[in-house]
Amino acid sequence: MREGGNRILILGGSGFLGQSLYRELCNYFDTYGTYCSARRRFEGNRQFLRYDMLEDELEPLLREIRPDIVIAALRGDFEAQVQAHAQLVRYVSERDVRLLFLSSANVFDAYSKFPSYEMDKTLSESIYGRLKIKIENMLLRMPPEKMAILRLPMVFGNASPRIREIREALTQGEAIEVFPNLIMNVTTDDKLSQQVHYIINRDRHGIFHLGSSDLVHHEDFIKEICGHLSQRKALLKRVFTTNEERYLAVLPKHNPLPANLQLRYQEVIDHHIPH
Repeated sequence: MREGGNRILILGGSGFLGQSLYRELCNYFDTYGTYCSARRRFEGNRQFLRYDMLEDELEPLLREIRPDIVIAALRGDFEAQVQAHAQLVRYVSERDVRLLFLSSANVFDAYSKFPSYEMDKTLSESIYGRLKIKIENMLLRMPPEKMAILRLPMVFGNASPRIREIREALTQGEAIEVFPNLIMNVTTDDKLSQQVHYIINRDRHGIFHLGSSDLVHHEDFIKEICGHLSQRKALLKRVFTTNEERYLAVLPKHNPLPANLQLRYQEVIDHHIPH
């Protein structure tokens, strides 16, 4: 049963998060996605269209699909991302279209003393964090009801690049980097997709922090995951970027989701990583 006749376009639909969002939404909405390099896998799929930020203008694609909602989950060249989002914001602003942007906890990575909440000022020391801030600022100039900024912590899941890298390191007996002083929160692709579905259904807008409701040290979290993935003892390389504990965590205060859509970090380990 499709909901409300909404047409959704996921920019970056062939990526790890894009595919998870597509799986969650496609049975309920008329859902489309874009792919760039994964040509063989998506070429025969009528719901997926090729879009290359470095070569293609975005507006012809938007005019072809005529989405009611666009979810921006693009990765790749940073300058091309800025240009693509500028085109996207212009298109959305002139039409009855809503935009959901997948941002990152890294918009706060210059602040290390505390977790971050939705209304906190953004400031980043990383190129990646500054990119996300630049795009967020474009959205914040739009009418509030037309956009949602979804700030994500580290995202895990059975098909996630992070889990694949850990599996490979465990198999090869290679060292896995851990940051003992980093305090973070986490989520999974499945939970994120459910949260996005809710935000679309309830017509919610604004800034959302979509991490686990509790915090964990990076080293402890990775150790537990390794214990679930393999009987082998993990070889850990402890990396100290600072002598003090630092936070990279996005917690909700002003815009929380219902309790059934929240999760704790232990659930990320227990329910989404196979024993």
